[in-house]
Amino acid sequence: MFVSDRRASPAVAPPRGRERPRIEARADASILHADLDSFYASVEQRDDPRLRGKPVIVGGGVVLAASYEAKAFGVRTPMNGAQARRLCPHAIVVPPRMSAYSEASKAVFEVFRDTTPVVEGISIDEAFLDVGGLRRIAGEPLDIAQRLRARVRDEVGLPISVGIARTKFLAKVASAVAKPDGLRLVPPSAELDFLHPLPVERMWGVGDVTARTLHEHGITRIGQLADLGENALRGFLGPAAARHLYALSMARDPRRVETGRRRRSIGAQRALGRRARPADEIEAYVHGLTDRLGRRLRTADRVCRTVVLRMRFDDFSRATRSRTLAEATDHTDTLLRTARQLLADAMPMIEERGLTLIGLALTNLDDAYAVQLTLPLEPRATNTLDTTLDDLRRRFGSAAVTRAALINRGEGLSVPLLPD
Repeated sequence: MFVSDRRASPAVAPPRGRERPRIEARADASILHADLDSFYASVEQRDDPRLRGKPVIVGGGVVLAASYEAKAFGVRTPMNGAQARRLCPHAIVVPPRMSAYSEASKAVFEVFRDTTPVVEGISIDEAFLDVGGLRRIAGEPLDIAQRLRARVRDEVGLPISVGIARTKFLAKVASAVAKPDGLRLVPPSAELDFLHPLPVERMWGVGDVTARTLHEHGITRIGQLADLGENALRGFLGPAAARHLYALSMARDPRRVETGRRRRSIGAQRALGRRARPADEIEAYVHGLTDRLGRRLRTADRVCRTVVLRMRFDDFSRATRSRTLAEATDHTDTLLRTARQLLADAMPMIEERGLTLIGLALTNLDDAYAVQLTLPLEPRATNTLDTTLDDLRRRFGSAAVTRAALINRGEGLSVPLLPD
């Protein structure tokens, strides 16, 4: 049995200032990672029989999803639509239907929660499920996973891949290896045999930059990383990344499947294509993104402290700019004022490098009721412009009221999310 790199401590509250005791990893493979295959494209193929078995691309300017038939030609998300059509000229391009994807997600999560009460949603198309306590009433985890896949296929009409392992990390890797429409069990006795031959890109925390660094040092497989050891990794990855990646390479991941977790951040973005956009048009899109995120904050009774501007440029490089506010807020004007200042500061870079995507994220979230109140000591006034606009949009749709700057430009796609 593998455990965390520190010996597990008794479950008592640690003295103030000391490290929390680490949670001991379980001994059996009873964590499921369930991941719908090419979710948007699968919903389109389910709803239109003419698309089944055909290469399908969801989204025009930017690829939001691609069927496995299209992926076979190299189409990936979020690839530029023109590039995707060059790779797969006979692909069928369909517009996204966000409401259909949201309904399909709700139906799948009903199956998840009917399988086990311990469900941790990651996104609208994937979740972790803990089935360790269901043996007496539902059988072994492998049997539960097989029934889960059959129910999603029969009741919702969608393919789903499931990984089963002792840890969340291994379960997620197993589901990715099982794709498309597969099932993979990683027994505790075979964890390293399964994990070590895989490329380092399979590991959480290994993006393009880290992968490039590892490759430069001759490390392409997880087993090579494990053989090198944590001390050697520190020299070119730093202590935190070295500790994290070495632990994963040895199948150490004591995190539990948690229910009721709230988001740490929310975000929205808008693809712009490669055509040059004037500054006022970009600013209009930032207005729209701010309105959308402010509405989501208030609906979830959250407030935020940090506003993050995200940019992708014509050479596919990315950059972010952020600002932390003095007080947490859900006030749209405050958020917009901060976002506009970030955009103004970044505008010289945008003009020089060209902008293909603009995004906004709100981080350092907290519950609205946890914030210290100011006079007149009301948690949230009910007669403000924000609440009036929220009510109108809730009753008549998100496009019922829009900013003048967005007329003829639209608010862009709103991607469905799990409830917060």
